[in-house]
Amino acid sequence: MTTIRYGVIGCGMMGQEHLRNIALLPEAEVVAVYEPDEGMRAEAARFVPEATMVASVADLLAIEAVNCLLIASPNHMHLQQLEEIARIRPLPVLVEKPLFVDPADAPRLAELRAAYPAPIWVAMEYRYMPPVAHLIREAEAATGGVRMLTIREHRFPFLAKVNNWNRFNATSGGTLVEKCCHFFDLMRLIAGCNPVRVMASSGQAVNHLDETYNGETPDIWDNAYVIVEFESGLRAMLELCMFAEGSRYQEEISAVGPRGKIECLVPGPGRFWPSDLGEPPVPQVIVSPRHPKGPRMLDVPVDPELLEAGDHNGSTFYQHQGFVRAAQGRQDPEVSLSDGWWAVTMGMAAQESARTGKAVEIASVAHAPR
Repeated sequence: MTTIRYGVIGCGMMGQEHLRNIALLPEAEVVAVYEPDEGMRAEAARFVPEATMVASVADLLAIEAVNCLLIASPNHMHLQQLEEIARIRPLPVLVEKPLFVDPADAPRLAELRAAYPAPIWVAMEYRYMPPVAHLIREAEAATGGVRMLTIREHRFPFLAKVNNWNRFNATSGGTLVEKCCHFFDLMRLIAGCNPVRVMASSGQAVNHLDETYNGETPDIWDNAYVIVEFESGLRAMLELCMFAEGSRYQEEISAVGPRGKIECLVPGPGRFWPSDLGEPPVPQVIVSPRHPKGPRMLDVPVDPELLEAGDHNGSTFYQHQGFVRAAQGRQDPEVSLSDGWWAVTMGMAAQESARTGKAVEIASVAHAPR
């Protein structure tokens, strides 16, 4: 079986989480890293001391041992780096979300997919969190067909990133793209069909208002309500608050149908849990049938080694397990370019709705790349 030898593009906070999780895979290793920031490059070298540090994407692709790629650079660089890879040496790629940050870039993405000869997997870690994955598997049986879906995320503000790229819409794509494309991906996955209409209210109420970078105040939003209507008639709602880090659970997802309800409760990163409160909460799934009434609660603990390796409840590890199989030709990517396109498109529609105060119809949007 082919050993997967990663070339990694971008080793900031999320890139380093990927490095820690790749190290847990017996059939994979990191052999080369491109990270232009000196501090982040030094941190990456601590995790992968044997990897070659290079000065560009082209230099990374020139290393013959590299047979797959991870892109974990700032959001606004993802598409141009995919295009550069396509021109030079198109290898299997796991690319962090979001795929792009400018609506005008959608045709470029379609052109890339039409010509790219290797698998591209979009990193949507929330699918692979054990309690979320459990809800996805059991939603149809527990609900009798989901009719209403609610996702609540009450969490901490955006963390500091290199050059503060996540403080501004132009480089991040905006909160409802940067942060929430994960949730729009989950909505569409659970719905099993595409959205037709988005309505949103959002803004910047608390966070980053007293910060200034190069004379500019951050314009990134910190709260939102978003309602999405799907082709099937399913309605989904997102409630986001990024100044609620005191919450016991960071994500709460609820799916309801004619037979009953299924929920999952997901704690935030364990490193943020106050030590004086004891052990962090354990993820839970709750099934509440209509007949007979009475909720059934199930703990869904995550392997402590995986919790130590990252902030996403083990999902980064499980995602890499699947990507390794895809890179070896043993399966197709589970999160396609089309999935990534829809997640960004839904986020952009939500931002447009919040800006204009009007519902945004997206059924007529050009077809996603396949």
